[in-house]
Amino acid sequence: MMKFHLHLQEVYLSAFLFLGTIIFFILATKYARGIKKNRKAPPEPAGSWPVIGHLHVLAGGNRLVYRTLGEMANKYGPILSLRLGIHRALVVSDWEAVKECFSTNDRVFLQRPPSLALKIMGYDHAMFGFAPYGKYWRDMRKLAMAELLSNRRLQLMKHVRDSEVTSFGKELYKKAVKNGGSVVVEMKESIGDLAMNIIVRMIAGKRYFGDSVEGNKEESRRCQKAFSDFFYLVGLFLVSDAVPFLGWLDSVMGTVGKMKRTAMEIDSVLGSWVNEDRQKRLNGSINEEEQDFVHVMLSMMDGGQISSAGDTDTTIKANCLTQIHTSKKLSTCVYIRAKKSEILSMRSLLTILQA
Repeated sequence: MMKFHLHLQEVYLSAFLFLGTIIFFILATKYARGIKKNRKAPPEPAGSWPVIGHLHVLAGGNRLVYRTLGEMANKYGPILSLRLGIHRALVVSDWEAVKECFSTNDRVFLQRPPSLALKIMGYDHAMFGFAPYGKYWRDMRKLAMAELLSNRRLQLMKHVRDSEVTSFGKELYKKAVKNGGSVVVEMKESIGDLAMNIIVRMIAGKRYFGDSVEGNKEESRRCQKAFSDFFYLVGLFLVSDAVPFLGWLDSVMGTVGKMKRTAMEIDSVLGSWVNEDRQKRLNGSINEEEQDFVHVMLSMMDGGQISSAGDTDTTIKANCLTQIHTSKKLSTCVYIRAKKSEILSMRSLLTILQA
């Protein structure tokens, strides 16, 4: 009888704890919802679907995403909220609000959501533009600003820009002569090649893009394909990023396999740059004008001046990839294409340029 009584006490205690837990979660949920209601939240456009959110709105039709967002801003205001899969995103199209986000509240907006593409191909988010905010991020940003984008470095590498722009002009001239004096040129691709040659020469002293590439043609083709695949894959919409519990679809569709193969190719190309510069340093065959970004990073990391995301080579390769990725984005941005269209529409300026 005593055992039966003790057993009933255990049952009652378990039931009480179970009910208490349920009541706690119900009250906590209501409290959280009450806080959200009292907090002034940005407007959210209609049309959000379960699981995918507003993704179908952004992907629907042939309109560019920025045009769709512009129409939303005209309707709902300069600050609005979107649901991208299970994630919430803040869209800001007002200059003063943007300034507030990236000055006063910059640390809140420094973190980027994780990306499967950058985990596989970007050395597990070691590319400093996508790395978590911290000492490593600050060191890499400081290094890029001081050794790649500083006035002194840009002046030292002026001959690279001059020679590449000259080669670019000669290529266009040869194409025109070959076609009887005029030729249709895909400027997006041509300017992309120009920007890539400039940045890769500044990073590793290499030249891989365009029709006038000299040296190892096989190495050039391999590099072009590796980076072309990288730019394509890193721009894909991935189910894993929007709806993580459906991430297995990326593997089924073969995207993950393609990313892993591309990561191996990219790593091989970048690794050859690091090894080549390391050998030059050992031989002492580099003067100041030939000190590319890889050489500077090797010197600073060997001297313990900057932190690393793992081993030295991985950090260098990841940040070389950051600079290349940024260069490609800038060379194909809407702003540059808009300026080209504006120049072509200004007959007086076009006449001066043609002269």
